[in-house]
Amino acid sequence: MKIRNCMIAGALALSVGAGGAYAQNIKIGVNQPLTGAFSASGTYVANGAKVAAEEINAAGGVLGQQIQLVIEDNKSNPTEAAAVAEKLITSDKVPVMMGAWGSSLTLAVLPKLMQYKVPMLVETSSSGKITQQGNPYVFRISPPSWVEADVFEGLLPQLDIKKVDFLAINNDWGLGTINDFSEMFKENGIEIGRVEKMDEGATELSAQLANIKSSDADAVIVTAAVEQLTLVLKQANDIGLKKQIITTGGSQNPDQLIEQAGGAANGSSHLTFFAPWLPDTWPHPDRAEGFIKLWDAAGHNPIGLTESYRGYEGIYVIAAAIEKAGKAEPEAIREAFWEVEEPAINGTVTFIKDGPEGRESGQYMANGTLVQIVDGKVQDFGS
Repeated sequence: MKIRNCMIAGALALSVGAGGAYAQNIKIGVNQPLTGAFSASGTYVANGAKVAAEEINAAGGVLGQQIQLVIEDNKSNPTEAAAVAEKLITSDKVPVMMGAWGSSLTLAVLPKLMQYKVPMLVETSSSGKITQQGNPYVFRISPPSWVEADVFEGLLPQLDIKKVDFLAINNDWGLGTINDFSEMFKENGIEIGRVEKMDEGATELSAQLANIKSSDADAVIVTAAVEQLTLVLKQANDIGLKKQIITTGGSQNPDQLIEQAGGAANGSSHLTFFAPWLPDTWPHPDRAEGFIKLWDAAGHNPIGLTESYRGYEGIYVIAAAIEKAGKAEPEAIREAFWEVEEPAINGTVTFIKDGPEGRESGQYMANGTLVQIVDGKVQDFGS
């Protein structure tokens, strides 16, 4: 029976975490940036995970036991992310983990998975390297940059783009976007213009934006977390940059950009893999609407919906794998991930093989769409 079919009322009355008073627990490690440059996003994902665990526990848990999330802060730092993974495995004895938000953070964790033979569900990171290094303990539900590029290719008929610039964070996430989107654009006869990069946490972007303004490209593809996207929109508006700004990664909430950037957000477009403003447009609208209600009932800010759903879905997929495994043991869970068929907001999670033969990682092919901010409101692109 699907875990989702076991939902009962009162889910949010239960608590999860290291302080839970359960007789028996199935531990799930959660490795997220709760402080540092990506803290806002990591906190949303962790809170989404809590909502899922509470709902699952209210329905009786998994294998007759309650889920206990062991949530640790990787401080938006790759070295810390690796240390957190080792602590979760060796000290907390978790049989499976979810993490670690950013691509650089997740890549730093991968050797620990191989060393200790513990699987991890990747909920956010998009670098293609994550599933292509030959690590059979990696299963990703977030779209890598090559999947994002594939989704974006299907949207090209709606866009009048002949030449495109890039502005991306200078890490595995941003560089992956530049490489995969550039290849897709070239295959479609679209010229590549300026390629500008920005350091994590950089607040002064005038030089990069001035170079982009001087380009004759039609649009600029921007890849960064929401804090920097806000700065990009404001500073682009200040210098009168008129190009179409399109963001990738799905790690921004247009409502948050409207709140933080004001009128500077108008006209910008955003590739997203969950649009809570349009719940009926997704493959499982009941899942979308149900999660939105749970998030609201928990008192969380609706701005976090486009990030938190990743944590919510991630815990459900892990729970489904544990249920199929029949026991909370790392190798059994790893094998069971290949059998998962779990309804999710943007599709049904099943994993295809990605990476060297015999050592493949699992990748879910998510569905996405493009939304646009018009007059301070979010709408379907072109509507």
